Amino acid sequence: MRRQRWILVLAVMWLLAGCAGKHAALTEYHAQYFDYFDTFTTVTIYAESEEAFAEYETLIREEMDACHKLSDIYHTYDGMNNVKTVNDHAGLAPVQVEQTLLDLLLYAREEYEVTGGRMNVAMGSVLSIWHEYRERGTADPDHAAIPDMAELERAAAHTDMDDMVIDEEASTVYLADPEMSLDLGAVAKGFAAEQVAGKLKEAGVTSALLSLGGNVRTIGAKPDGSPWRVGIQNPDEASEMSYIHAVDVNDKSLVTSGTYQRYYEVDGVR
Repeated sequence: MRRQRWILVLAVMWLLAGCAGKHAALTEYHAQYFDYFDTFTTVTIYAESEEAFAEYETLIREEMDACHKLSDIYHTYDGMNNVKTVNDHAGLAPVQVEQTLLDLLLYAREEYEVTGGRMNVAMGSVLSIWHEYRERGTADPDHAAIPDMAELERAAAHTDMDDMVIDEEASTVYLADPEMSLDLGAVAKGFAAEQVAGKLKEAGVTSALLSLGGNVRTIGAKPDGSPWRVGIQNPDEASEMSYIHAVDVNDKSLVTSGTYQRYYEVDGVR
């Protein structure tokens, strides 16, 4: 009996030593990008070696680049039909797109139903007006203005999600309203974060944190079992180091949004 007890103790000690060795073998690596979604992206990954991290980083760049280009509403790219391509063909013809963009648009349509229409990627006609006014107001604050309500209401008449026709078998998207346009700003970064997380998990990553602007996605916990701690920035303080709360986020997403980064002022009103 005593011999069995010692064998059990030795087995547990061996198991714990093996786990400790595994944790010790993982090193923390970091990368930063300014190339995607007009925002600052940071990545923290625990990897076995610098070579392994380099492979993970290549995977991240490939996936982020693809999602960024597919959801771009301002530029077209050789060999790719993206959201701008779809918008340019509104009322003219269906556009064949890659499965990734098709999946994103199908997800957006589901979220439209789940939120009772509050999350609508067909609001491009309205959002483009606000974008233009914000750009002008930021460049020339003394002449900043808000859009005329009549202008916004005319644009809002072209935001019916039923006019986004998706043919899954043909992999095509067609905007039946010629004045309709898509804007995936509400979902593109979150979708990209999930795509990257999925690819990293498939590649064997067990501990990582991705931060795309206000979109944070974690994979697992830290190697020692402690949680990822994410600080929620205080929107009323200019310093990015001012937090109002810290949240433990393991293998989940945490997304925040506010008017403290992208905004302009008209007559002293944000």
